[in-house]
Amino acid sequence: MFSKINIVLLFFFFCSLLKGQNDSLFVAIDTTIVTIAKNEIIHKKALEPLFQKLKSVQQQKTKINIVHIGDSHIQADFFSGKFRQNVQQQFGDGGRGFVFPYSLAKTNGPSDVRFSSNEAWESQRNIYADNGNPVGLSGIALWTKNKGFAIEMNLKTKESGFSKLKIFTPNNQKMFDVALASKIIKLESDIPKNIVHKIRNGESLSVIADKYNVSIKSIKVANGLKNNNIRAGKTLKIPSNQMEKRVVERSEFIPLETTREEGFHSFASDSLLHKIYFIPVNEQNDFALNGLVLENNVPGIVYHTIGVNGAKCSDYNKFPMFFEQLKSLHPDLVIISLGTNESFDKLVTVDYFSQLNAMMEAIVNQNPSVTFLITTPPPSQFKRKFPNTFVADYAKEILAQAEVKNYAVWDLFSNVGGLFSIHQNAKEGLLGGDKVHYTKAGYEKQGQLLTDAFFEAYYQFNSETGK
Repeated sequence: MFSKINIVLLFFFFCSLLKGQNDSLFVAIDTTIVTIAKNEIIHKKALEPLFQKLKSVQQQKTKINIVHIGDSHIQADFFSGKFRQNVQQQFGDGGRGFVFPYSLAKTNGPSDVRFSSNEAWESQRNIYADNGNPVGLSGIALWTKNKGFAIEMNLKTKESGFSKLKIFTPNNQKMFDVALASKIIKLESDIPKNIVHKIRNGESLSVIADKYNVSIKSIKVANGLKNNNIRAGKTLKIPSNQMEKRVVERSEFIPLETTREEGFHSFASDSLLHKIYFIPVNEQNDFALNGLVLENNVPGIVYHTIGVNGAKCSDYNKFPMFFEQLKSLHPDLVIISLGTNESFDKLVTVDYFSQLNAMMEAIVNQNPSVTFLITTPPPSQFKRKFPNTFVADYAKEILAQAEVKNYAVWDLFSNVGGLFSIHQNAKEGLLGGDKVHYTKAGYEKQGQLLTDAFFEAYYQFNSETGK
C-alpha cells in the first residue's frame, strides 16, 4: 500500500507531465500556492473613507451606495444578496438598488424581483463583440421595436418596497412611461355569425343549403369545394348574413409623470410600491432598457448588484456606456468580483490584472472619490479534475498590488480553502457538480464570511478613531 507521501509525490509528478504536454493549461503549482489567510480585509485603510460615512449615515439621514460588479457568481445574487442583507440590517436599508429584467433577456436573475412582458425582447450580453447594441449599466442590452409592449415588475418581499424609481436608457432618452395599475377595457362589435354544420348520413349540399337558406355555391366557396361531394362526419362552414356580438378585452394603462434627471428618468411615490408597469412612450419607435434603481425614503445602504454570466473585466471595459451610467449611481464603494472566466480563457496574470486595473481607472475617471474592495476569485477546477492555478496566481497579484493601487482586498480564494479545497467544499455541499460554480449554500457562506471580515474591519476602525 502506498504511503500518503508517495501519493502526493505521484500527484505532483502527474501534474508536471500534464504541464509539459500543455503549457497553456497549467501554471507551475509551486509558484501559485496561496497561504490560507485569516478571514480579514487586507489593506483595510483603503476603506476608511467609507467607514467614516457609515458612522454617521443614520444621524445625518444619508444614503451610501455600494455597487457589486461580477459574473455569474453575482448575477444569481446569492453571494452578494447575503452581504447586502447583512449590511442593510446593520446600517439601514436605503433600497433594493439596481435591478434588471433578466428573464426578458432569457437568463437567470435574483428571485426577489419578478418581471414579465406580453412581448418578446431582443438581448445581448457584454461577453459578445460590440456591434452597436445598447449595452450599458446592466452589462446586457435589452431592446425592442414593438410599440405594443408592457412590462410588469413585482417585488416578492414587503421589505423591498420602493418610493423612488430610476430608469436608465441609452443617452438618457425618454423611452418608457410608468403606470401603477391597468384597467380592462371591453370593446364590443358586430361580426358575422360563425356557423359550423356537421354532415349527417344522407345529407347533400342542396339539403344543407335549404336548411340555412343559402346557396350551394356560397357553401362551396366558403369551404373550398370543387364539386358537390361531401362525407358524413365532416364539418362545413356556413356563410351567414346573421350578426353576433364580439367582446374584446384589452388592458389600458394610465401613464404617470416621470422627471428627467442627470443620467436617468425618475418617478416618485408618496407610499411604498411593490408593483409597477413600464409602457412605451408614444413618440418613440425604438426602446431599450439598461436597468432600474429602487430606493426608499429611509437612510442607509443602497446595494446595487451587476452580474453577467460568463463576463470578464475586459467585457465591461469595452462598453463606455457602462461607466457613464455607473456614475449616476454615485458609488461610495465598488466591489469587484471577477476572474473565474479569465482563468478559463487561460489569461496570463499580467493581462488579467491589466484589465482589472483598466476597469478601476475607468470607474475613478467618472467617480474620483470612490473606494474599491476587490474579492479574489474562488477556487475551481479545469474539467472537474485539475486545480485552477490561474485563479491562485490572480489572487497573489491582487494581494500584492493592494497598497500600491490603494484598494482593499477580501481573499475569497484563501478563505474557502485555497487551491486544493475543491473536494472538501464539494463534500460539504458548498460546490456544484461542475467544480466551478458554488451552490446556494456555498455562495451564502461566502457572503457571511465577507460580512464577518467587513464588520471586523469597521469595528476596528471605530475603536481606533473613537465612536
